[in-house]
Amino acid sequence: MQNNQIIDLRSDTVTRPTPGMLEAMLNAKVGDDVFEDDPTVNELEKKAASMFGTEAAIFCASGTMTNQIAIKCHTRPGDEVICDKMAHIYAFEGGGIAFNSGASVKLIDGDRGRINAKQVRESIHPDNVHFPRTSLVAVENTMNKGGGCCYNFSSILEIAEVCKENKLAYHLDGARLFNALAVTNETPADYGKVFDSISICLSKGLGAPVGSLLLGTKAFVHQARRVRKVMGGGWRQAGFLAAAGVYALDNHVERLKEDHRRANAIYTILKSQSYVEDIMPQETNIVIFKLNDKISAANFLKKLEENNIRAATTGPTSIRFVMHLDITDGMVERMEETLKKITP
Repeated sequence: MQNNQIIDLRSDTVTRPTPGMLEAMLNAKVGDDVFEDDPTVNELEKKAASMFGTEAAIFCASGTMTNQIAIKCHTRPGDEVICDKMAHIYAFEGGGIAFNSGASVKLIDGDRGRINAKQVRESIHPDNVHFPRTSLVAVENTMNKGGGCCYNFSSILEIAEVCKENKLAYHLDGARLFNALAVTNETPADYGKVFDSISICLSKGLGAPVGSLLLGTKAFVHQARRVRKVMGGGWRQAGFLAAAGVYALDNHVERLKEDHRRANAIYTILKSQSYVEDIMPQETNIVIFKLNDKISAANFLKKLEENNIRAATTGPTSIRFVMHLDITDGMVERMEETLKKITP
C-alpha cells in the first residue's frame, strides 16, 4: 500500500460508491418523484417500510431533513421537544428545531447521550399556560457523540411507555441504527413497532452517496411529503440516488461488522498510548478519545495529516475516528504505526 493514500476517518459519510452500487445507479429506472412515479424511489421506500414493518416511507436528501420533517410533523409552534443535550437534532442541525418548527427543547444529561424513562417523565411539563407543551421525545441510536454507543432495547421500550401514558410522539434518529442492529438481537421490525417515526441514513455506514429515509404511518408520511416540499426537498429523477439506497440495503448491512472490528482494533491501540487521557467504550464504528494536556487537538490532527490520515475533533481536546467501507485492514495497520510513533 502506498503511504500517500489518504485514510479518511472524519466520518462514515466520506465513502465513495462501490462498483456494484455505481452499476445499479447507472441502470436505474427513473421517473419524477414529485409526481410519485419514480419506480426506483418507490421501490426503495417500499423496501424500507417492509423491513421496519411500517406503513410507508419517504426518501429525502439527508438525515437532517428527515429529522426536521419529523419534528415539524409531530409539533406545533410553542411546543417542546425532549432529547439529550448531545443529540444530533439539537446540536448539529443548525438550530432547525427552532427555525423550522418554532419549538423549544428540554435537554437531558444522559449516559453518553442515552436518556432513560425516569428522565423523560421528569422532563414533561404539566398542563400549565406558563410552560411550553411537551409533545415529542426523540432518541438517537447509535449515539454519535457518545462514541457510537447503543441503547438497550428495554430502555427504548420503557421510554415508549412513558410517551404512551402522556400522549407524546416518539421519534428515532436512527442515522446509524443498522450499526446498532449489528451488535444487538433486535430487528428493524422491532423498532418499527415502537416509534411513531424513524429516520435512517443511507449515506453513512451503508455507503450510499446521498439520502435518508423517514418511516411511519401512511398519514404521517403524507404530511411529511408536504413538509418536504415546503423545505424544497421535492426532487425529480431521484431514482438514480434511490438505486444506491436499494443496493446498500441489499449488500452493505451485514458488512457493518467489519467496520466495528476495525474500530475495536484502533480502540485497543489507543488505550495504551501515553497521550490518551480517556477513551469512550467502543461498541460500533466510532472511536472517541480525549488527549491529555501534553498535546493539543490541533497538533495531534497535524501529525495525522503529515501521515495522510484525516480525523475530526468533537471538542477542544477530543478526537473522533469513524470506520467505514473504504477503510481496509491495511489502513488499520498504517494507523497503528502512526499512532504508536506520535509523541507529545
